[in-house]
Amino acid sequence: MTTFQHTVLERFLRYVQIDTQSDPKSTTTPSTEKQKDLGRLLVQELHEMGIKDAELDEYGYVYATIPANTTKKVPVICFCAHMDTAPDCSGTGVKPIVHRNYQGQDLVLPDDPSIVICEREHEDLKHQHGNDIITASGTTLLGADNKAGVAAIMDAAYLLVNNPSIKHGKIRLLFTPDEEIGRGVDKVDLKKLGARYAYTVDGETAGSIEDETFSADGATVTIYGVPAHPGFAKGKMEHAMKIAGKILAKLPDRYSAEYTEGRQGFIHPTSIEGGLEKVTMKFILRDFTQAGLRRLARILQRVVDNVLKQYPNSRAEISFVEQYRNMGKVLRRHPHVVEYAIEALKRAGFPHPIRRAIRGGTDGSRLSFMGLPCPNLFAGEHAFHSKYEWVSVQDMEKAAETLVHLAQIWEERS
Repeated sequence: MTTFQHTVLERFLRYVQIDTQSDPKSTTTPSTEKQKDLGRLLVQELHEMGIKDAELDEYGYVYATIPANTTKKVPVICFCAHMDTAPDCSGTGVKPIVHRNYQGQDLVLPDDPSIVICEREHEDLKHQHGNDIITASGTTLLGADNKAGVAAIMDAAYLLVNNPSIKHGKIRLLFTPDEEIGRGVDKVDLKKLGARYAYTVDGETAGSIEDETFSADGATVTIYGVPAHPGFAKGKMEHAMKIAGKILAKLPDRYSAEYTEGRQGFIHPTSIEGGLEKVTMKFILRDFTQAGLRRLARILQRVVDNVLKQYPNSRAEISFVEQYRNMGKVLRRHPHVVEYAIEALKRAGFPHPIRRAIRGGTDGSRLSFMGLPCPNLFAGEHAFHSKYEWVSVQDMEKAAETLVHLAQIWEERS
């Protein structure tokens, strides 16, 4: 692989400067039109590679095909990444900085020197000595989540197109909008995609593959209090905001995101709005099993019921909605999809690939249950959704190489 001329750095630096932040309050697809700006650039670059069928559809999805160059009958696989960045932190005016030949020093970001990226807080940096680290400038996120994955897939496509001696089957490329707000595959056309298996490239540590995700539900709790004039409120007013505050205070710490790790689930409040008469609270529930999700729902319901006992004239409504499910349930029925990826990681220079469950979700979570088994490969992104986000050039190059090896393996074993 060292003979290949990577293009991932140049691509990544272009992509992160395009603002593609998604908007959870929008009802359109994509949620922001500016996501199509990156989509149009990707289509242009794919056309320049010679991939003539690359297209951007009305919903902001980019579809493209790397044609097969083998006579073998190989299942069609798809490489997928999302184009949007998280609403949690600004993605406007990203100024990427390449810190060459990193040697363990603190990385002080120039536009806000209070933002310091150091090994003490980012342990994976200890494995990056000698590599080139990319950060933002201190006032925005970087966008490595998931433009590192986008760049790696585009680089892999470039390598495959320009090295016809590498035999592979038909490969479909898919770039999605709105993953960060949970709508990444809402409008994907699986029939048009025409793939049998897929891989998202949206993971963290180099050499890792994730074949399980959380299962996820959302919850909405609406509190209806009893209003009264504050000057004459004694014995009458039941303040919805205070009821909501007590509910939050009564949630057990052991089921809070900030107190959990590994395979522990959590109940996490995401928003609260309202006033004296009515308050609406939003929560996300996460666990690796559906039984665990049901347990968390009962805990939330019990806390709400117990608090409302103190307010006899108030009431609460609670509703739950399914968001996504643990893709491990699907992937266990297709073990070769993960086995081939592990072999690809080994060929890319990771003798001991990291196989783990992710405490989150990817487009692959929903794609798997839509009939497209889809584990998640590393892209090298770290500290995502924050101004501390970083990625190394060499990790992105390794992600691209892993995809090239993966394409070869599917051809070899067909």
